[in-house]
Amino acid sequence: MAADPVSGTGQRTIRLLQVSDPHLFASERGELYGVRTWDSFRAVLASAREVANPPFDAILVTGDVAEDGARATYERFREEMRSWHLPVLCIPGNHEDPALMSEVLGEQPFQVAGSRDFGGWRVVMLDSHSPAGDHGHLAEAELARLDRELSEARDRHALVCVHHQALPMGSPWLDGVGLDNAAALLDVVGRHDHVRGVLWGHVHQASDRMHEGMRMMSTPSTCAQFTPLTERCVMDLRPPGFRWLELTPAGGIHTAVVWLEHWVVSDRPPDSRREIDHDPSAVL
Repeated sequence: MAADPVSGTGQRTIRLLQVSDPHLFASERGELYGVRTWDSFRAVLASAREVANPPFDAILVTGDVAEDGARATYERFREEMRSWHLPVLCIPGNHEDPALMSEVLGEQPFQVAGSRDFGGWRVVMLDSHSPAGDHGHLAEAELARLDRELSEARDRHALVCVHHQALPMGSPWLDGVGLDNAAALLDVVGRHDHVRGVLWGHVHQASDRMHEGMRMMSTPSTCAQFTPLTERCVMDLRPPGFRWLELTPAGGIHTAVVWLEHWVVSDRPPDSRREIDHDPSAVL
């Protein structure tokens, strides 16, 4: 767990930028879903700078940084993010090489998983990567860590971050590669009444709802999106996006998703993974 210099003050609003699922490649020309992912990622960061007033306290990157799991991809991402001069808090997605990710992004201002305190808030970041496939799984040790991290921060509000969805999204194909023990996650967070929200990526779409008093949010990808509430994968016409969050001293969460208005998607992007894998379920 990393300490924050303002920990304990608890009297100011914390501002976070969340970016998710950039699916970057070692090559700047790498494309996924018809999108050159480095171009869309940089466009998102440029747009995020426009709303960084007042400044963000940290950047949350909720998984699938690397589409190819290559060292060069993580190194390029590291250099790209240094210019923000902020903590960059990352969690592994299903396409990550978690060990390599931790090695390359293992020094400040970067952090992979663990937790971090900001003012009156604790942000807990979970590793739901499963070597068995695109679905997510929280190991018993990770669930125990979550319970411990939350227990140790009862005097703070808590935000829990995970790559895979904690609640069903209403799309059978997408929920088939969700968090296979989401009930265990909800059981742990449900035992801690200072958890204010759970935040995830993976689903390439925005959602915001309440569950047992907690704010449950998903954030779109910085590349291409999936159409909500579809039986099979249908690519969306939504552009790249990101989310900003304001965490108040009283435990409130003010948040919005920002879509790139200048990024026009005139045709549905090609479902790249189906073309590669010939498997309609293997699209994440």
